[in-house]
Amino acid sequence: MNQFEVLRFALRGLLANKMRSSLTTLGILIGVAAVIMLVAVGEGSSQSIQKNIQRLGANTLTISQSFAGGGGGGGAFGRGGGGGAPGGVQQNTGPRTQARELSLADAKALTDKTVAPSVKSVSPVVTASSAATTYGAASHSIAQLVGTYPSYFEATNKPVTKGTYFFNDDVLAARKIVVLGQTVVEELFGTLDPIGRQVTVSGVPFTVVGVLKETGSTGGQDADDVAIAPLPAVQQSLTGFGSLNSIVVQASGSTATESAQSEVTAILNQRHGITGTASADFRILNQATLQETVSAATGTFTVLLGAVAAISLLVGGIGITNIMLVTVTERTREIGIRKAIGAPRSAILGQFLMEATLLSLVGGLSGVLVAFLGTRFTVAGIQPVLVPSSVALALGVSVGIGLFFGSYPANRAAKLRPIQALRHE
Repeated sequence: MNQFEVLRFALRGLLANKMRSSLTTLGILIGVAAVIMLVAVGEGSSQSIQKNIQRLGANTLTISQSFAGGGGGGGAFGRGGGGGAPGGVQQNTGPRTQARELSLADAKALTDKTVAPSVKSVSPVVTASSAATTYGAASHSIAQLVGTYPSYFEATNKPVTKGTYFFNDDVLAARKIVVLGQTVVEELFGTLDPIGRQVTVSGVPFTVVGVLKETGSTGGQDADDVAIAPLPAVQQSLTGFGSLNSIVVQASGSTATESAQSEVTAILNQRHGITGTASADFRILNQATLQETVSAATGTFTVLLGAVAAISLLVGGIGITNIMLVTVTERTREIGIRKAIGAPRSAILGQFLMEATLLSLVGGLSGVLVAFLGTRFTVAGIQPVLVPSSVALALGVSVGIGLFFGSYPANRAAKLRPIQALRHE
């Protein structure tokens, strides 16, 4: 009996019990679709987090106040939009020192190329949250108003899509100009061109000179609900000349980030009088290190999701074994007749293996199709990303499961003695 005949007999056997075959196939379908979909959700989540981190630049360091050491207080302005580093007060295992706030002098010290050759740019930052802004009859409370230097746009990867950003001359002259995020533009201007128009921020008039490229939401917050203006203009009009919320440092290259961090740490330690085992009163967030950590964590998360989903594939394989055993029992007499007229053991074995493999293959292909359609939709705010390797792996495993779990029933059928099979009722 050739392979074509074996396939024909296998198809006839499966079609004889369409409902049973369909339900068995459904188990494999769910398993394959679950593996592919969960891996896709994990990959989508990973890419979303990576994009959010990359918005600040892979070679960027963000310095913020730590308040470790038990001294110091708030600045002359509110810290709602970007004050002290997350986590509040940290444990201080060294001597207690008077915490010093980040200042403009600190930022200027970091620009010294003789002691910080790996630093490309330094951007001091002050922020104000919930800044009430109006234009004509329209009003909007900006989630974050940032006062900084022009280098901030490049360091934090915030390109301008319309108009322009401000320049060093604007900073020196403390000009009241502002670059708006897409959300602010839509809320205040609708379809109007905002360039050159004047908005009022907390009662102070600012002229719009540019619009930032849309970036989307970050961790549930609208990253486009932002306005960026020259540092002196924001300090004079809104926050006062207190301490800085943070300092954004851009390294000269992705390979120089660690060197830049060491140089920045040494300079600030010296300026803030941090010696010996004393805890620093500032924190440095290294975007490159954070990105590597997140990549490792999300990779583990994706593997765990796939492993959990693979259990359903195992359950589907057990279902194949169960159904094939029932099929062998029901067709014992048929097997006896075929053996009596000369069907070899290999033909019987091949037929039942083919039936099990077809069940898993059809289920696997259907699962791939369902998973592909599923990745077209957003799941819990995450856009799944189809991983080709997961498709190949899930499909290959499903076929392997058909062969593995179908081998026992097939062997049992092939070992039946014709005389015993013919006597079976």
